[in-house]
Amino acid sequence: MPKRKKLSKRVQKPLDRGWGKRPRGRPGVRGSEIRGRADNYRWILNEVWERLWPRLEQAQTEQDVIKAFDEGTAPYTQHFSPHHASLVLTVLREPKFPKRRQARINFLADSLAGLGSVTPRTSRDICARERAKDRAKQRHRIVRREFYIECTCGYQGPAYEGKCPRRHPDKTRRSEIVWGVRPPWAS
Repeated sequence: MPKRKKLSKRVQKPLDRGWGKRPRGRPGVRGSEIRGRADNYRWILNEVWERLWPRLEQAQTEQDVIKAFDEGTAPYTQHFSPHHASLVLTVLREPKFPKRRQARINFLADSLAGLGSVTPRTSRDICARERAKDRAKQRHRIVRREFYIECTCGYQGPAYEGKCPRRHPDKTRRSEIVWGVRPPWAS
């Protein structure tokens, strides 16, 4: 019986190879881009909010929203295009729309940053995720604050949680934590 010929192995890297494995997430949506747009919108809305909010609050239709953005965001009108009016209306009508000024600005900016390619909720989630990544990247941060104190018991040195480490919390107050100055009661 004749031996079988070895079958040629398949080519691992064909010449007409595509881009390979698709990256995770929604195609065409970059989180860093959405977060950058949201930060830009936050700044713009903060600048024009006093003129814009009374008009947006009264808006009932898409035409009202377009008119509000045309009149309320005078120098920045080109950033808020008319075809996102329905998106703005859905964000304004959400049950969890905040009550305070800065929270409203942040909520609206993060919701609009997706430009309709993702839902407003997903856009806010993407912005939160990207901001969390940036916070995690920060190398230097204060882990513990130390203050030097002088206590009536005679202790001079760093405070533990703003108090004397010899456990005289009633004699050590925050106002007495002064660098290089001896408190009047310690003389």
